[in-house]
Amino acid sequence: MRNNRTSLLLTLAALCGVLFSFQTADAQGRRGYNDRAYTKANVEQVIRRVEERSDRFVGVFDRALDRSRLDDSRREDRLNERAKELEERIDSLRSEFDRRDRYQDTRSQVSEVLRTANGINTVIVRRRLTTDAEREWAALRRELNALARVYNLLGLRG
Repeated sequence: MRNNRTSLLLTLAALCGVLFSFQTADAQGRRGYNDRAYTKANVEQVIRRVEERSDRFVGVFDRALDRSRLDDSRREDRLNERAKELEERIDSLRSEFDRRDRYQDTRSQVSEVLRTANGINTVIVRRRLTTDAEREWAALRRELNALARVYNLLGLRG
């Protein structure tokens, strides 16, 4: 009789352990980078900071290019177009984010934002610009990398 109780208790304990491990794995699946759980409100704050930083960066970047050797060149025009394209992608992300119930549904838009930003990042890392432009880009890059972490995407190097 005692062996039956012991066996039953051990079986129940093992079953509880297995169920607990599945529940833990499921909860971890809903977490972002560094095992942090994100809510839509958290992600909305990150997107807002990205929007604010990109607005500042585009103006400073345009002025920095005007003061560089690239002024009045086709290269300057292309770089300004890239910066504006980044802003458009961020606006598109915002619109799609606002329409969706789950932030995870906008992963492809975040990926597009990061792909566009990577082109600008390459230019800024290779070329000296004004201190203001580099500082604004570093701040925007930090926010973009925070957004990348939320979606478990590769961030920007720098």
